[in-house]
Amino acid sequence: MNLQLTIEIWKKGTWYLARTPELDFISQGETVEEAKKNLLEVVKMQFREMGDLGTLEEYLAEHGFETKDDTLVSQAEIIGFEKSMIKVS
Repeated sequence: MNLQLTIEIWKKGTWYLARTPELDFISQGETVEEAKKNLLEVVKMQFREMGDLGTLEEYLAEHGFETKDDTLVSQAEIIGFEKSMIKVS
């Protein structure tokens, strides 16, 4: 089974953070590629553990995933990002 994900890359100091908003998993690395590789490993480990516990299908349903042609696809779609400034005090 395939899984379709969005991967966001952030830089914080000297580290790169990779996050998948559909699953809310995050990882880090010293390079962009290392951060992405680590994130995909986190996803695989979490799915394996949830599969062993029998909770994977429930988790995926709660996060809005559906199966289409042997691919898990999120029903939520990111349509943009925007930076905003607000006064907080």
